[in-house]
Amino acid sequence: MSDFRWGPATGVGSMPGGDAREAAKTVTGSFEGPEQGIPYLAELPARGPGADMIGRTAGLLVDLYARVEPSGWRIGDRPGRDTRRAKAWLGEDLDALEEFTQGYEGPLKVQAVGPWTLAAALELRNGEAALSDPGACRDLAGSLAEGLRTHLADVRRRVPGAQVVLQLDEPSLIAVLRGQIKTASEYRTHRAVDRQLVESTLRDVLGVHDGPTAVHSCAPDVPFALLRRAGADAISFDFSLLTERDDEAIGEAVEGGTKLFAGVVPGVDGRLSDPAGSVMGVRSLWRRLGLNPGSLAESVVLTPSCGLAGASPAYAREVLAHCVRAARSLADNPE
Repeated sequence: MSDFRWGPATGVGSMPGGDAREAAKTVTGSFEGPEQGIPYLAELPARGPGADMIGRTAGLLVDLYARVEPSGWRIGDRPGRDTRRAKAWLGEDLDALEEFTQGYEGPLKVQAVGPWTLAAALELRNGEAALSDPGACRDLAGSLAEGLRTHLADVRRRVPGAQVVLQLDEPSLIAVLRGQIKTASEYRTHRAVDRQLVESTLRDVLGVHDGPTAVHSCAPDVPFALLRRAGADAISFDFSLLTERDDEAIGEAVEGGTKLFAGVVPGVDGRLSDPAGSVMGVRSLWRRLGLNPGSLAESVVLTPSCGLAGASPAYAREVLAHCVRAARSLADNPE
């Protein structure tokens, strides 16, 4: 990872609207390489089932298929309309990204739902989450790993100058670890999954990529140490949800060389503070931890607090530009 240059800012993944070309143009225009930030393959969930994060990742699975039921996504026997739709939209997004990255060289991020959030969201034939069946969890993780391998190869072929970053989105990870995922009846919860199994499964899926990796979780109490042991080179989180309980784990992560994708700008429309104000909390954290201010710009990549699917297109553009300006403020005035 030593020769890889992380950009100063990036987005989490989702964008508003349903126009793939417009989203690709916005993302690539906002982040034009290591100096500006990390462009990424945008997700557009407003298009409907198959463009949502679960459906999109279900479309990547190998020899496993999913369809939409009234209760959500359910694993089925064969590819159907929903799988075809998910693949078609991903293809459209990749075409748009390819168009706007001609000649591009630098970091490029792609996102997929991680194995544990996928197991919590996908239903088995009996209507229970795949999380309820250890064998189903294992099969799902293996299928996801194979699908990601193919997907990453396709991205490299389309954007040959890219240094691809693989981000796994795990918003349900904390709930899986704590046994807080509800059963189909909603009267009980599924048993907590053993931390070592969670870690080893994440390690296996991250291991399909020989480049830099990140894990995103916008829930409180992000398990920084577990994610680092699983092999994540960067950890993405909502900065506003941190508490001083996280200080020690964050300090160890920074000293261990893990990048922090700090979500410091609101992901829904609102009034933005000045760029320096957006990073005030990051500076305070560094002082509290006694870390060298000079390491700030090297250690932190700024992002919105979560995806931008719920924002207006104008605000989404503004937020990505604001992240770049805030990162510049952090680099120029670390103290």
